[in-house]
Amino acid sequence: MGMTPLYTPQDIQRMIDAMREELTFIGVRELRTPAEVDAAFANQAGTMLLIVNSVCGCAAGNARPGVALALQGKTIPDRLYTVFAGQDPAATQRAREYMPEVPPSSPSIFVFKDGELIYKMHRHQIEGRDARAVAIDLIQAFSSLCSAPGPSVPPEVFAKSPSVHVCGSQIPTVS
Repeated sequence: MGMTPLYTPQDIQRMIDAMREELTFIGVRELRTPAEVDAAFANQAGTMLLIVNSVCGCAAGNARPGVALALQGKTIPDRLYTVFAGQDPAATQRAREYMPEVPPSSPSIFVFKDGELIYKMHRHQIEGRDARAVAIDLIQAFSSLCSAPGPSVPPEVFAKSPSVHVCGSQIPTVS
């Protein structure tokens, strides 16, 4: 007799959708195809945030809310993007082609200025830290490297964010 799977494909999709929404809700645009990645990188003026989203445990669960908190700061990057490793592999691979010297790491967070990579936070810099610690590092980086006024969404919108602090992430319960 086969075992009943812990999660159905629908359960998994709901979890993935919630992980996507944690970033899109706060104004981060998803890049789901290589063409979308190329278009984002074509505009090299100013600063660009690129988050490599991931389903990987507490590191990703703290990266997303850490980014959300940081984007409530006074200074943020001009453009905000994300690719989802493991879910949109072609888009993620294309994004990684724009930083060939950087080994793949997910989750990870990057800031580019005028097309040049100027800041990186890899998974090992996120693991074992809570969302607030990640946010503090990002706020400091944004303050010194970026000039766009924050926040990414008004505080009243942010207050309705789907993020919760269960390992930093919102993952729907399965009943």
